[in-house]
Formats: sequence, structure tokens, C-alpha cells
Amino acid sequence: MPDNINTNSNNHNTGLTYKDAGVDIDAGEELVRRISPLAKATNRPGVMGSLGGFGGLFDLKAAGFKDPVLVSGTDGVGTKLEIAIETGKHDTIGQDLVAMCVNDVLAQGAQPLFFLDYFACSKLDVEVATSVVAGIADGCKLADCALIGGETAEMPGMYEDKKYDLAGFCVAAAEREALIPLHDKMHSGDLLIGLTSSGPHSNGYSLVRKIVERSGLKWSDEAPFATGKTLAEALLEPTRIYVKSVMPLIKNGWIKGLAHITGGGLTENTPRMLPETLAPQFDYEAWEFPPVFKWLQEVGNVTTPEMHRTFNCGIGLVLCVDASHMDVVLGALFAAGEEPMVIGQLVANNG
Repeated sequence: MPDNINTNSNNHNTGLTYKDAGVDIDAGEELVRRISPLAKATNRPGVMGSLGGFGGLFDLKAAGFKDPVLVSGTDGVGTKLEIAIETGKHDTIGQDLVAMCVNDVLAQGAQPLFFLDYFACSKLDVEVATSVVAGIADGCKLADCALIGGETAEMPGMYEDKKYDLAGFCVAAAEREALIPLHDKMHSGDLLIGLTSSGPHSNGYSLVRKIVERSGLKWSDEAPFATGKTLAEALLEPTRIYVKSVMPLIKNGWIKGLAHITGGGLTENTPRMLPETLAPQFDYEAWEFPPVFKWLQEVGNVTTPEMHRTFNCGIGLVLCVDASHMDVVLGALFAAGEEPMVIGQLVANNG
């Protein structure tokens, strides 16, 4: 071989492949093979076609709707992802993704129909991605929602090391006359019923991580507020999905409005379901901060007003109901496995 020929792979004459640039098409195809049965297990009436096409198909007529209005929602899970990535625990973060979207469309009185996900990373780890999508499928089952498609993007240089990001997209539908909130039927004296959260859900985690840093604890240490769980396990508790508990109440006409308590807490999310003439009046003595929030407040020296505007503080969903329906609504929620509590009422908004 002549001495002047460079056989090093950096030789500009060497043919490059997409894999050389950091994108592994074979890994993407393997992921699709693994997640196809997970998606198929979420099928519901109305789903048409299968995973892998250029678009997801859904038949509203087959789903039983007569005069439907479509409701859509999109969200992510924020910096809660950092805990999953740092600890290698990826199996529940997908449920968070679904919950943040389906609980939002539920607040309009809509039944989630189908879901799509977007998974972006530097280099695709098939095991990690499969675990994430399995969590998404679990969340879709809890919401009676079909996972009909998604996108996986390898973007070397955009993300570092094992970092990845998630986005979710949900489409729901409601019969036109069943949409909420019902502003024209709300009045002073209507009750606010709270449904419990499972923890911070997927909001406030930039502050959560700052507080953990201040505490000096490692993710593998036992959580001071949850016996038998590591700090990571306790803080990765997935967001609750309220669809199956609440949809029957919406269909019976017992719910005037719903508020999904996310970033901004009770104080900023509850008014979003109300007309300008009304305001929420909370009875903060009606429930106690769950242990995780007590710990966050104490270690972070966070004021109570700041807690209420950053975290859900134990209440993940707020229902507005007529006082005359209180007993039947509470009874139905208890029967569905919820722990509802009356946490306030509507009052005239005097500014």
C-alpha cells in the first residue's frame, strides 16, 4: 500500500453515514418494533390504522359522538425529567406526560380520545425510550385514551449525554352541549370540591431540586417524608389522572367547572374556570399539606403564599358544583376511589 494513502477514518475521502453523524436509524426501527404492542394495548373505539403511518387516524362517529367539539392540549413534564435522568428511573415519567395533557382537556368537559408523544434526545437509548413509552401507554390506559403515534428525534449536539426531552399532544372531544365551564350557571355559594394529588405532580420541580440541593440529601437516601422510598422514588411519584373518576359526573351534568391545578397552584388555576364576576374563596383549614409539601416548605423556608402559587399543595383537581349536588357528587367520587373534600366556595368578585 502506498505510504501517501491515509486509512484513518477521518480521511475526507471516507464515505460517511448517518450513524457516523450520531443518528442510528436501526435503533429507531427497533424502538418502533418494541413500542408497537404497547400502543396497540391502548386501542379504544374510533382508532383506525396502526402505528407507523404518516398520520394517526380516528373515527369520531365510531367513538359514539353525534355533535362533537374537538378539544386539544399539549404539555411536557418540565425539570422533573432531570430526576428521572439522573437516577435512571424512567418508567413513570410517561404517565406524567399523559396526565398533564389529559387532565387539561378534561377541564373542558372533554373525553380524551388519542395521544401522540415527542421524544427528543442526543443518542437514542432503546431501553430508556421503551421504558418511557411504556409509561405513556400506562397513562393512556388510565385515561381511556389511545396512543396512536409519535415522533422520536435524535439530535446530536442539541442535547448532552443522556439528556432527553418529552412533549405530549392529546385530542379529546365533547358533545357541544356538554362543554364546561358553565359560566351562565355559576353563582355565589357554589361549592369547590378538591381531589387529592399524589405529590407535586409535574410542577415546581426547579424549586424542588433547589430544595433537595439545600437539604444535602442524595437521590438514593430515604425520603424524610415517605418511609420505605428513596428520595427519587418519592419525588417521581407520577401525576394522577382523573378522567375515569370525573367523566361520569360531567356526563350527568353535575359539574359546572373544573380546574387542573398545575403551575400557579390553586390561586392562579382555579380562577381560570370562573367568570369575571366570581372568585374562589378557599378554606385552607379543610385539608393539611401532605408530608412532601411540609418537608419542602420547611427545608426551603418557603412562605405559605409562595407554596400555594407554586405547588398544588395536595389538591390536583378542583370541581365546581351546585351545593344541592354536593352529597351525590361526593358519594360518586368516593365510590370511584377518590378522597374528595369541600375546600371552599364561590363568592362575588369585588376585585
